[in-house]
Amino acid sequence: MNASISRLLQSSRIPVVALLLLLAHAASASYIMLPMDSRQPNHLKAYGITFWVLQNGGKADWLLNYRGGSFAFPYVREFETECVVRGVGYEVLADAQYAKILSEIGNPEANMDVVKLDKPPKVAVYSPKNKLPWDDAVTLVLTYAEIPYDVVYDDELLDNRLPEYDWLHLHHEDFTGQHGKFWASSKNAAWYQENQRVLEQLAASRGYTRVADLKLAVAHKIRDYVTGGGFLFAMCSAADTYDIALAAEGIDICPAPFDGTPMDADAQERLDYSKTFAFQDFRLSTNPNEYEHSNIDVSLDRQVSMEVDYFTLFEFSAKWDPIPTMLTQCHTRTIKGFYGQSTAFRQDLVKSHVLVLGQNKAAGETRYLHGEYGYGTWTFYGGHDPEDYKHYVGDPPTDLNLHPNSAGYRLILNNILFPAAKKKNQKT
Repeated sequence: MNASISRLLQSSRIPVVALLLLLAHAASASYIMLPMDSRQPNHLKAYGITFWVLQNGGKADWLLNYRGGSFAFPYVREFETECVVRGVGYEVLADAQYAKILSEIGNPEANMDVVKLDKPPKVAVYSPKNKLPWDDAVTLVLTYAEIPYDVVYDDELLDNRLPEYDWLHLHHEDFTGQHGKFWASSKNAAWYQENQRVLEQLAASRGYTRVADLKLAVAHKIRDYVTGGGFLFAMCSAADTYDIALAAEGIDICPAPFDGTPMDADAQERLDYSKTFAFQDFRLSTNPNEYEHSNIDVSLDRQVSMEVDYFTLFEFSAKWDPIPTMLTQCHTRTIKGFYGQSTAFRQDLVKSHVLVLGQNKAAGETRYLHGEYGYGTWTFYGGHDPEDYKHYVGDPPTDLNLHPNSAGYRLILNNILFPAAKKKNQKT
């Protein structure tokens, strides 16, 4: 018998009927459900609870399109306690109650489904070890949700450490070797000079004469990781510069301030778009003073005011398209927009086979993209910080205690749990 119930039985002040009801509740409390609709006080930490349950040997159900994409798992007292400690809203359900929910979800007419989560993915964040004057939304939300991750960078990737991980995030990065195109604004800043020194030293230690060549080698390691079944997630400039680097293999696209040599005169004509994940037919930015890598990003000539800056998530069939359905689970279909070095992607430069998950159709922008490559998948998400509309170099990091129900941050965490899903044709 539960110790707390035993103590209650010893108290003459507790009515017998109340004790019987309490005992009946304990006996039938078979599931904990984390509702993910508007009644959830902390959406972001709910993902962390679900991850923690998997870490501790539990199994979980992801109830796609049911109350905002709720989570459920068998009742364990320690799981309930953890929900209380972390401030996550939950409901305790009896077997019959949960069976009724599953029946509702299983109705062929309902656009809902159940995905089994059975193993916590091992997470890596590709990020420089030296301190830079900006933060990263993914590491912010992983820390807030209490989801563990390892930091890896060029050495670890070139030493073939990626297969140790199920999921990889690309921190704000420039895979073209142009140091983020910060030269015009920050070439005299100590942080910029130190970062350039570190990267050039790292490239030389690996036998490369240019940072661009180092980054291309790393991009190939990431491509091979995805090909072999890895899950890749990238935000902001990491998304478009990754594709640019792949397309520019064997071509010098760096103006002289970045590598000491002029770029190839025919660089644009020699780009090979067949090597990219998401984008095609883009034009390079050849001006070293321009804070832009190509016309993939919409930032320079964007005409969307903050008041109407939203993008819409597409709705997919949960029973037939569980992967995009997982990636778009949210308590709203309309998400606030936000800037980054790469804010959003031009719709007409996205390859036809790429799945658009979220877009501002009126502005011709895609914000959230997904695709398959080999045996793995990739997801690109435009913008820098979902809760900081224009995040500038040197700005303090966002305090997610102020945004526990952030819809924009939920999209990131959907990607974290996505690799934990058991495929329907996989044996249990």
